[in-house]
Amino acid sequence: MDQPRISASSYSNTAPLVWSFLYGKNHGKAELIMDTAPARSAELLLQDRVDAALVPVIAYQMIDGVRLIPDVCVGARARVRSVCLVTKGVDLKDVRTVSLDTSSRTSVALTKIIFREFLGFEPEWKVSRPDIDAMLTDSDAALLIGDPALRLSADSRLQTPDSGLKYYDLAELWKHHTGLGFVFAMWMTRREKVAIDFASARDEGIAHIDEIIANYETDIHLGRDEMRQYLSENISYSIDDSMKKGMELYFNLAAQHGLIERSRELQFLV
Repeated sequence: MDQPRISASSYSNTAPLVWSFLYGKNHGKAELIMDTAPARSAELLLQDRVDAALVPVIAYQMIDGVRLIPDVCVGARARVRSVCLVTKGVDLKDVRTVSLDTSSRTSVALTKIIFREFLGFEPEWKVSRPDIDAMLTDSDAALLIGDPALRLSADSRLQTPDSGLKYYDLAELWKHHTGLGFVFAMWMTRREKVAIDFASARDEGIAHIDEIIANYETDIHLGRDEMRQYLSENISYSIDDSMKKGMELYFNLAAQHGLIERSRELQFLV
């Protein structure tokens, strides 16, 4: 049997889901393709170049014949820290232009839903590389995702009253307005079956959090305790009922606001 090919982003929040394939019991059992942008994994899945991919959940509504691999995810029950809006000191209701890091379509769609559905207006959108200073030179607010957002959440500038910046966690905004958790990414496949136990791989990765922290410590510049809190408490790697309902609501709102053609019912790989 051919070795399965899988794809995932190289953000730190995916590390517990891929650790097993890099260093653990699944090492050598699958070919793992990694890229800094989650959207790249969705592209490989769309092109049928991988057997499964860890992709932004919005891809579920955009790729024909795709199914969700159950239980395993990158999500948040309340605060996520690695998906955020930062403004030049203004409230979101006063934002008129937003620079978007487009490397995750899920987060871009969530940002648009927050403004359209919850705040009742739509700012001008601009596409930008994930550089907070450049983004805020060009716009009132900036969307950052992944490790750039995580680094910013620990930026001392945000802790001072005169920083001139305001930080908004998108999972917190979603929770405030809906009372639900949020799922940012899931493993998906277009195959009838995939010979990989993704839940077991996740559990092995979570059991090696200390090694994962050591791998990212110098890149992200968070303290070990803070990084452990992020990977163990902020990020949820299993879906509870609140997160599943949140995903269904997110898809329904995305369809209502023309961000996807329709909201397809959730189908999980059996």
